[in-house]
Amino acid sequence: MAIDFAQFFQASIPNRVLSVSDPKDRQFYIDFSSVRGSDIIKELSRTILLSGETPNCQLFTGHIGCGKSTELLRLKYELEQKAYHVVYFESDKDLDIGDVDISDILLAIARQVSNSLETLGIRLEPPFFTNLFSYVANVLKIPLNITKVELSVGIAKIASEAKHSPTVRQQLRAYMEPRTGGMLDALNQELLLPAIKRLQQQGKKGLVVLVDNLDRIDNIRKPSGRTQPEYLFLDRGEQLKKLECYLVYTVPLTLLFSGELLPLTNRFGGKPKLLPMVPVQHSDGSDHLEGLALLRQMVLARAFPALNEFQRLERIADVFDRPETLDRLCCISGGHMRHLMVLLNSCLQREDPPIRHNILESVVRDFREEFTLAVSDAQWQLMRTIHQRKQIGEEPAYQELLRRLYVYEYRDEQGRWFDVNPALLETRRFRAEA
Repeated sequence: MAIDFAQFFQASIPNRVLSVSDPKDRQFYIDFSSVRGSDIIKELSRTILLSGETPNCQLFTGHIGCGKSTELLRLKYELEQKAYHVVYFESDKDLDIGDVDISDILLAIARQVSNSLETLGIRLEPPFFTNLFSYVANVLKIPLNITKVELSVGIAKIASEAKHSPTVRQQLRAYMEPRTGGMLDALNQELLLPAIKRLQQQGKKGLVVLVDNLDRIDNIRKPSGRTQPEYLFLDRGEQLKKLECYLVYTVPLTLLFSGELLPLTNRFGGKPKLLPMVPVQHSDGSDHLEGLALLRQMVLARAFPALNEFQRLERIADVFDRPETLDRLCCISGGHMRHLMVLLNSCLQREDPPIRHNILESVVRDFREEFTLAVSDAQWQLMRTIHQRKQIGEEPAYQELLRRLYVYEYRDEQGRWFDVNPALLETRRFRAEA
C-alpha cells in the first residue's frame, strides 16, 4: 500500500480538528489518556451522566493547540451515543475574543442552541428575544424582519454586527447589561427548559452545551483592573453557570496560576479539568517511552490510517529516511499536538516522503528562530529557573510564559511538573547561559 500523499498532507494540516464521529477522522485519532495522567473526557462525561436531571457546569483547560477541541468532539460523540443532545460550538466564531462580555457569551449560546434545535424541527419564539429583535431593528438600525426571522438567524445577524462593530457592541451591551438577569431567566424558561422537554419527547436524556475556544480570549485588563478571564469566570461566573443544562466551558490555562484557583473552584463547584502535554521525557530527563510510542502512532496514522499500529511501524521507512528522524520530530514537539503537526506539515511542504533528517532539521531551525524573536532577557532567565526546578510560580510573568507556549505542563505518577519548550532549550541563547 503506497502512501496517499494528498491525504497524508491534508491529515497533517495543523489547525485540523478531528471529529471521532466521522469514520475517516476516527482512523487518525490516538488516545493519549494513558500518558496524560487521567482520562479527562471520561471524567467530564461521568459528571454529566451521574448528575441525573440536575444541571451542572464544568471547566476544561489546557495549552492552546494541545488537542482540547478534538477531545471535546470525542465527548460530544460519546454523549450522543448515550442519547444526549449535544451542542458544540467554537465561540471565537461568534465573539471578538479581544473584547468579550457576559451578554456576548449568553447570546452565542442562545444562537447555537436554537440553531441546533431548528435542525430537529424544534422552533421556539422566546418573548425576550422578540423584544430584543425589535430594539435592534428600531434603535440600532440593524435590518431584521422581526415578524418572520427564525431565532437562530436573528441572533446570528445581531452577533455578526456586534462582533465586527465596537459601536454596535457597546450599544447592545448598554441594552443587555441591565437586563442580564432577565436574559438568564428567558434563556432558561423560554428556551432551554422547553427545549429539553421537547428533546425528551424525542427520546433524548438531556441537553449538553460545549463552549469551545473561550480559552483564547485575550488577557487584557478591564477598567476594574481584573483581566478579562478573571472578570468573566470569577466576577461573572455565577451567571455563566446558571443555565439550566449541562455546560462545559473552555477557560484560559493562566487562570489556574493566577492565585484565583480556589475562588474559581468555589464559584463553579470543582477545579477545571486540565489536559496536559503528552510527555516525551520524564522530569529527570529520561525518555518517556510510552508517550513517544503514542506520538509515533499519531504521525504514522496520518500516513496509513487503515493499518494497525504494528503494520504502521513496519512502514516507517516509507515516511522517514530512518526511525531516528521520526523520534526527533516527536521529541522536538514537546508533546504539543499542533506544533507536531506544524513541523510535519512544513516538512511535507518541502518534499515528498520519505522525509530526510536534514529537511526536518531545517524546519526545526526555522521554527526555533520564530520562537526566539519575542523572548525577553527576563523570560530567558525565568525559563532557566523553570528548567532546573521543573515548577512555576503564580506571578504574571509565569502566566505569560504558559500563554506564549514557552513553557509546557506535564503530569505523571509524581504529579505535575513543567519544562521549557524543547525548541527553546536548543537555542544558543539558552545553552550558552544555562
